[in-house]
Amino acid sequence: MARILVADDEPSFRELLADILEGAGHEVVEARDGAEALAALERGPFDLVLADQRMPRMDGLELLRRSRQLTAPPPVVMLTAYGTIPEAVEAVRLGAADYLTKPLPSPAALLAAVGRLLAPEEGAGAFVTEDPTVKELLDLIDRVAPRDVSVLVTGESGTGKELVARRLHAKSGRSAGRFVAVNCAALPEALAESELFGHEKGAFTGADRQRLGRFEEAGGGTLFLDEVGDLPPSLQAKLLRVLEERVVRRLGGVAEIPVDVRLVAATNRDLSAAVAGGGFREDLYFRLAVVTVNLPPLRKRPADIPVLARHLVADLAARHHLPVPDLDPAVFAALQRNRWPGNVRELRNVLERALIVRAGAAIRAEDVTPAVGATPSTGEGGAVPLDREVREREALLEALRRAGGNRQEAARLLDVSVRTLYYRLRRFGIS
Repeated sequence: MARILVADDEPSFRELLADILEGAGHEVVEARDGAEALAALERGPFDLVLADQRMPRMDGLELLRRSRQLTAPPPVVMLTAYGTIPEAVEAVRLGAADYLTKPLPSPAALLAAVGRLLAPEEGAGAFVTEDPTVKELLDLIDRVAPRDVSVLVTGESGTGKELVARRLHAKSGRSAGRFVAVNCAALPEALAESELFGHEKGAFTGADRQRLGRFEEAGGGTLFLDEVGDLPPSLQAKLLRVLEERVVRRLGGVAEIPVDVRLVAATNRDLSAAVAGGGFREDLYFRLAVVTVNLPPLRKRPADIPVLARHLVADLAARHHLPVPDLDPAVFAALQRNRWPGNVRELRNVLERALIVRAGAAIRAEDVTPAVGATPSTGEGGAVPLDREVREREALLEALRRAGGNRQEAARLLDVSVRTLYYRLRRFGIS
């Protein structure tokens, strides 16, 4: 059961969607246009948004763009008339999770699309692996999941840390509750306390209504704190208190509010080194790392690349409404020659680009090389020494190009904080 926002200016079609979704057991909130939908998103969390592409005051594309600036943006499905399908495809390129045509082909088509997006572990996010080390980690995750302990997931960007958190939630006794994800690096320090713990009306300028924090929103479920190593020291102390006392106090409030959440944290930083250097609290580190799961980078499991490539291409083809293309055998060898600093996320991006360029035709080796930001390896297994700064600058430019110049989106693609992105842009003199 999910909480779904339906935004459409046609009352009859909006009510039809609501009836189908509520009949399947979902909670539905209706909005008459994009502005009303955005206000609803800012008030509380949603698991999915269905948005008409053409609405008064704010259209679906603008709603999509604005929603992606939220701390935990839900996937957005664009609703489009048959005559505007090219625009819907463009919306998918800009970040929409999928699109559906109006009128609906059938209620089953709607429920199938919703089900696919609400169960990411069955789509591109599945742990598809042949690697013994990863299989052992999955076994550990499944054994830990029913135990209500905090878990710290470590690993490089793009290795699938959020997938571990979702798997822990899905296989726990809290699976019927909400899974709430927060990117700590994207939290402005001035608003971070309000985001996590909530605020009362009048707590600060602009606080015109009470707002629940992420801990309260995740009550009975799982709270996932991504990039937890980027939390400022003041927030680290308050997070430790919540973990120890299981209560939160909203900003501007006096009441102690009990919270019942399972916490999963993730980082691509070495937190033990941060503790030694004084950048992260030792007591908080031990609270978070009751169990630690360290995900290996893709370059250390090259045998997984062929099976991952097949799986990702099939999922991407479905999302882009293209036939599943054949993969030339040379593709796998070309992919295995790269170092994949962006790991599975980067592999997915390279395959998505090849799929769209080839429009469903067979993907060839030249379609996937050179991979942006990746370091080719030699036949002897060593890496060709490329200039690191050149590769980093190329990766920054590619992310900006993909994001259409939107720096927040570029930071998301690179899996870094916006502050880190600005620093790197200044360092390389990129305007």
